[in-house]
Amino acid sequence: MPLPASWSGPLLSVLRIVTALAFMHHGTSKFFGLPPFPYPLNPLLYAAGGIELVGGALLLIGLFTRPVAFIASGMCAVGYFMAHAPKGFYPSVNGGEAILLYAFIFLYLAAAGAGPWSVDAARNRG
Repeated sequence: MPLPASWSGPLLSVLRIVTALAFMHHGTSKFFGLPPFPYPLNPLLYAAGGIELVGGALLLIGLFTRPVAFIASGMCAVGYFMAHAPKGFYPSVNGGEAILLYAFIFLYLAAAGAGPWSVDAARNRG
């Protein structure tokens, strides 16, 4: 039994919120050690952590969703090709499954927008 089409907007918002919370988790790990980040931070990881933390917070509330999601998608694509792809072709082997999914979820959000449960939607109504 398929879901009603009327659920697509709210489910887009749920996808954005859940993805943002998971993405922010990576930033809190890098900056606050929750949970502890296993590698020493270099300038590239600081930049990634900033995008994860600030971008994740903006995505969580749905503010500037399209540009923030586009930047996050690009960061994830670069991260995949820099850190994971050299370890092997297959994401299940190189440990890049999560970052690959983030890249494409963010690319989708950049095209689809934030959904009805967002600051962007509230700003466009008023």
